[in-house]
Amino acid sequence: MGKNNYFSVKSTIELQFKNSQMRDISYTSFLPEFNKLQTKRSKVIMEKKNDTSLIFKINSNDITAFRASINDIISFGKVITNSFEIVDNS
Repeated sequence: MGKNNYFSVKSTIELQFKNSQMRDISYTSFLPEFNKLQTKRSKVIMEKKNDTSLIFKINSNDITAFRASINDIISFGKVITNSFEIVDNS
């Protein structure tokens, strides 16, 4: 039995940083992992915005794929936060 897609999920997440340097470091750090977010069921676009924002645009065919994309972005955010905290405390 095939799955029916009755809807798709689209969302935009914006991570705001203190300055453009922190944003650029985060962007560059995430690029190697970014391709793993691209699946048949979910596409993610990452772009720099303004001087301090990183934008993730998500387009998923189903809620499970959307949740997986969101979880990957949240995990990335946690890694970045922890990394900046270590640098600040050094």
